[in-house]
Amino acid sequence: MDGVFGCMDEFTITRLGHRGDGIADGPVFAPMTLPGEIVSGTLDGDRLRDLRIVTPSSDRVAAPCRHYKSCGGCQLQHASDAFVADWKVDVVRQALTAQGLNAEFRPIVTSPPQTRRRASLSVRRTKKGAMAGFHAKGSDVIIQIPDCKLLHPGLLVAIPVAEKLAMIGGSRKGELNVLATLSETGLDIAVRNGKPLDEPLRLALSAETETHKLARLSWDDEVIGQREPPLQRFGKALVAPPPGAFLQATPDGEATLLATVQEIVGDAAKVADLFSGCGTFALPLAERAEVHAVEGDAAMVAALDLGWRRATGLKTVSHEARDLFRRPLMPDELKPFGAVVIDPPRAGAEAQVRELAQSDVARIAFVSCNPVTFARDVRILTDASYILHWIQVVDQFRWSAHVELVAFLTRQNV
Repeated sequence: MDGVFGCMDEFTITRLGHRGDGIADGPVFAPMTLPGEIVSGTLDGDRLRDLRIVTPSSDRVAAPCRHYKSCGGCQLQHASDAFVADWKVDVVRQALTAQGLNAEFRPIVTSPPQTRRRASLSVRRTKKGAMAGFHAKGSDVIIQIPDCKLLHPGLLVAIPVAEKLAMIGGSRKGELNVLATLSETGLDIAVRNGKPLDEPLRLALSAETETHKLARLSWDDEVIGQREPPLQRFGKALVAPPPGAFLQATPDGEATLLATVQEIVGDAAKVADLFSGCGTFALPLAERAEVHAVEGDAAMVAALDLGWRRATGLKTVSHEARDLFRRPLMPDELKPFGAVVIDPPRAGAEAQVRELAQSDVARIAFVSCNPVTFARDVRILTDASYILHWIQVVDQFRWSAHVELVAFLTRQNV
């Protein structure tokens, strides 16, 4: 192996990288391979092309989706469910080990196939119309996905809608991004990178809202048409998130995350929900506790508040729009709360965690979508006498390298 383009050789895959690619010594990256496999191919820099599996792993399975070899939407359909589950738990364990931490792991919970309720579709006009789907592996080529085994069948309906929208408002030179979400009242479509809005385009798009019976259609965050509010159910509350707002990927994944958070919060009378979004946790928790929700996006806070006001049987949910990266809640502000739920974006919440570490909060439910920043932040808490009890890994991005989790921490003197 000398790294020269065109060199053919055999390689033994020793591990998976954080994106799900197999890695051989070098390092050499080989997509759709598994540890222990012997593979051959054309070495192109540090990647293997024209791969051939010489000796397959016992964990290798036939991909359930016919689009898998070309589509980049999934990375791990060639691996058994048991292998993927163990690997995802180990990704979290390794991140903890790197920070000198360890914890008990509960059995991973994986969302079933065809349960993804939202997808970001890439759409491009063609000479004969338009095509929508996911990008090919390592490419900007769009692969059509009519038989996708990841998306909910109701979400596949968004594909022809996206293609029609590209024909109306897309450029032949650019690519449209269409975020499609299933709601209780129909499809919620948010489009970016389209043509600038003018009156003819606005009228044409508004007509498509009616033609396809969309709950809502927005264009670069501007609502073009809304037949009904695109409602999401959070416990007893119904919320209409702003266009493009964060939402958990599957109902099953959200239910597991919520049940775990509720278990951790326990009977706390007052709870702070930090990075609360539109109320995924705050509103169900309000069935048993007073909740203070903090979120940087004012539109999401407004949606949460309206959902709370229209619901019945909930305790008080106070709220504030606040940038927790620049203005974290301080220890004196955290003093009233018996429990804190924190669900930061991938960058983690180092500034907020440092203040939380100096507080007297008894219980913390830490939700994370990035094991590396999670482990960094939890190390800050454990250095300040918090105890990491256990971790629940949740796989709602099935067949991907994405990992989510909930962790339970308590103050040492509690």
